[in-house]
Amino acid sequence: MRPEVTFAGATAAFCFAPAQEADFERLFEIRLLAMRPGLERIGRFDPERARTRFRNTFRPQHTRLVLNPAGQLIGCVALGPHDGSLLLEHFYLVPEVQGQGVGSAVLLCLMSEADASAKAVRVDVLRDSDAKRFYERHGFVETHRDEFDIYLERLPECA
Repeated sequence: MRPEVTFAGATAAFCFAPAQEADFERLFEIRLLAMRPGLERIGRFDPERARTRFRNTFRPQHTRLVLNPAGQLIGCVALGPHDGSLLLEHFYLVPEVQGQGVGSAVLLCLMSEADASAKAVRVDVLRDSDAKRFYERHGFVETHRDEFDIYLERLPECA
């Protein structure tokens, strides 16, 4: 049994459990479900390219499973050290729970951890995705962009 940590946010309850290498396939499937609409919108949906990108950046030691209170897998998120800050990546929720406050609750928990470590958090999002507005609502600001991605950063809040 994996140790779990339960959080009850203002609008959603969830549990974190540590990811393992063996979780790759099921997390990749969630990634496809979450990313496909945005990638199709810009003509970049390619399951093999998505698999390769996820494989090359999957760091199970920094990845957490997001479970609903019944213990069902509903997503994942990774937060780990990178160039003196924290890199937030692979934040995917199954479409059925999107828009219900789970993402905000997860992100608020992670931002609390980041603030406690006094580290900035960086994330990149696909251009033309709703994710940019989501992160901006939580204090992230755009730092730069390239052909396909927008890069955002949130500085730590002092206690």
